[in-house]
Amino acid sequence: MENKTCKQCGEDFVVSDDDLAFLEDISPEFGGQKYLIDSPKLCHKCRQIRRLVWRNERSLYKRKSDKGGEEIVSIYSPDKTDYKVYSIDEYQSDNWDALEYGFEFDFNLTFFQQYDKLIHLVPRKTSNSIRNENSEFCNQTWQSKDSYLCFNTGYAEKCMYCTEAFYVKDCVDCFDIRNCEGCFNSFDCEGCNNCQYIDHCKNCSESYFAFDCMGSQNVFMSTGQRNKQYVFENQQLSKEEYESKIAQFDLGNRTVVDDLKNRFKELKKSAIHKFNHNIQSENCTGDYLNQCHNCHDCYNSFKADGCVRVAGIDDNCKQCRDMNIITEAELCYEGTSITGYRNLFSVFVVSGSGNMYCNFCENCNDCFGCVGLNKKQYCILNKQYSKEGYESLMSRIIEKMKQDEQWGEFFEPSISPFGYNETLINLYDSKTKDEAIAMGAKWQENDFALKFEGDSYEPAENITQYEDEDKQKEIVNGILVCKSSGKAFKIMPQELAYYLQRRIPIPHKHSEERFMELFRERNPRELFERQCDCEEGDHDHSGRCETQFKTTYAPDRPEKVYCESCYQKTIM
Repeated sequence: MENKTCKQCGEDFVVSDDDLAFLEDISPEFGGQKYLIDSPKLCHKCRQIRRLVWRNERSLYKRKSDKGGEEIVSIYSPDKTDYKVYSIDEYQSDNWDALEYGFEFDFNLTFFQQYDKLIHLVPRKTSNSIRNENSEFCNQTWQSKDSYLCFNTGYAEKCMYCTEAFYVKDCVDCFDIRNCEGCFNSFDCEGCNNCQYIDHCKNCSESYFAFDCMGSQNVFMSTGQRNKQYVFENQQLSKEEYESKIAQFDLGNRTVVDDLKNRFKELKKSAIHKFNHNIQSENCTGDYLNQCHNCHDCYNSFKADGCVRVAGIDDNCKQCRDMNIITEAELCYEGTSITGYRNLFSVFVVSGSGNMYCNFCENCNDCFGCVGLNKKQYCILNKQYSKEGYESLMSRIIEKMKQDEQWGEFFEPSISPFGYNETLINLYDSKTKDEAIAMGAKWQENDFALKFEGDSYEPAENITQYEDEDKQKEIVNGILVCKSSGKAFKIMPQELAYYLQRRIPIPHKHSEERFMELFRERNPRELFERQCDCEEGDHDHSGRCETQFKTTYAPDRPEKVYCESCYQKTIM
């Protein structure tokens, strides 16, 4: 075990014996000699910052393609003229070869200096979307169709303003959902259909303002329901009584809905909360884990085994550490947006194995410090070598990196093409411009958001007022101004049709503000020691339950947080 002090923030941290054994296991071998990866010099939080300043997930711009000249939607702002940006079709064509930009390693410069040069030379793909159809205004999205402003989303159809949504259809303003259809403004839900304003629900349908409900339908303003139907404010009603109750609320009226949302927020505070949101997971610490085993300090992960300090596992990962947003990965370390085997210190590496310090490489093996390669092996700084030449040069490069204290460290923040305020880390660890620059990151100064002149459009209070065709033309041609941020936004025709079909009032907040409201519902990715709050007399304890646990609910939060046993006895 090593007790260390973070060289960036000055906080003390520990590199455990288990961490050291893992580093030894994944350390590369060249010419029969193992080159041990140095233990980290930064604490976990500072290492995560370095990884996530590479992931611009939500900032989209219009700019010109540097190849064909046409206007494209891009994650690279138009003022980033020092990078070459191609459309997706141009990037994937055979009209250019990333090896053309390769050069020999210069031992008079540090590796990071040379890598910064390379990423400025090699063309970059306009966004990180794969095999989409009619979904130009999306990013980190794959196998999706007819979707708009969706991020980190897969297998979506006719969705708008969704994030972390997988196998979904006809969903709008949703966050962290899976296998859902026809849902609106919902968070952390799975297998739900035709629901609005629901939270932490599984296999529910035709429900509104429901929290922690499972296998239920026709639930309104209720919490903790299991396999129930026609429940209003946690009271069981007949079908006729239920329908009569909800008919009193005009859900197409914005004032009515805003009032119900405020009531729902208070209702959730008084509900019983399980100490974590894990499902079918064993021997794990962290939160929002689904079918995970032996994972520790992990978050928002699906089907993972033996992972440590990983956040955002989409599917099937084993023995990975210090990673963000990965899928089908094994024995990978220090990276973001990674798949494959033993891929280390990399960003957006798809499949392949044995790659280190790579970016935008697909189906490559044993490549080091490369950008934009596909189906290549034994390359260094985009220059091709034989197996023997590769291993010989890698031995020397690692020794050089050790001298420069870069071996075992992730890319410095200054190498990322993005400003700190453009990237995903700004959601989890927001900083001021001065703070970001002080740690070596960039900052996006220019604002390329939608601008407008003159009077803005004020949406009607009730969605029924847009049943008139003239009113429909009026709103889709108008500019709205967010009531919270002052940002300008528009209502898309397909969006208006969705609201009309489901009797949802026109939003008076920008889509990013609506996303942030849902994002704030997610507990922080931090564990606290806390004691069970249960004081119920029939739960095999006298007075307050003495069970202690690690939870993402801080001790000073007002919710009633129960251990697994007390929660099951209360809710189930």
